Amino acid sequence: MGPGKAALLEAIDREGSISAAGRALGMSYRRTWLLVDSMNRCWTDKLVDTTPGGGTNKGARLTDCGRKVLSAWRALEKDLLAAAGSQLDRFAPLMRDMPLPPS
Repeated sequence: MGPGKAALLEAIDREGSISAAGRALGMSYRRTWLLVDSMNRCWTDKLVDTTPGGGTNKGARLTDCGRKVLSAWRALEKDLLAAAGSQLDRFAPLMRDMPLPPS
């Protein structure tokens, strides 16, 4: 689990679709599905449940386990930021104002 996967889970929850979540995050269709597959294989229960086909119940949703993992990750991030305190200020002079474009 990491910040990118957490953002993907939040986007899936918001968009109701894995492909729409990927588009919202600027990720390729393939990369999005590979990340979901990886997450679903790494935890005791799937984090994302999908329903193919038409109708009102199609798409993707976070499972109860997915919601628990996402919540635990966000709590860990919050705790780490609080513990790091002013030490994070050491990174500021090393960072660019804007990232370089992809090569």
